[in-house]
Amino acid sequence: MNTKLCALAGCLLLAGVCAAKDHDDYQKGALLRMDSAPCGIQEKGGKSVAGELLGTDSQSKKTKEVLCQEYVLQTEKVTYRIRPNDEKHPALLPIGETAQFRLHKDKLILKVAEGDGKEREYTVVSMTPREDHREAVATKN
Repeated sequence: MNTKLCALAGCLLLAGVCAAKDHDDYQKGALLRMDSAPCGIQEKGGKSVAGELLGTDSQSKKTKEVLCQEYVLQTEKVTYRIRPNDEKHPALLPIGETAQFRLHKDKLILKVAEGDGKEREYTVVSMTPREDHREAVATKN
């Protein structure tokens, strides 16, 4: 009876370890290019001294379009357009290299072995199925 209980506990422990390693199933893709894409407007404004004293709304505003890095990540079946979540300090990724990624909830978590190997979070802007993959599947059927 005791050995059956130990065997059951061992199986449950092994199943828990296997479930915890789900993040090891990375997909591979190639970083094809990086573009600068508009992602918002930055406003700088300040009231003049006279406007502050008199209570008027004479405010000068300077607006500037903010550009974000947008990468094209191509896998065997899908082409992703992704943007880094860290807008203040985005890492520059090496174009033409292979990257490993996984999809977790609403994020794409990417790491490049040729870089520093750190995992970074990206937002998926768009996903497009590859035409050449569709044609290959259609000819098989």
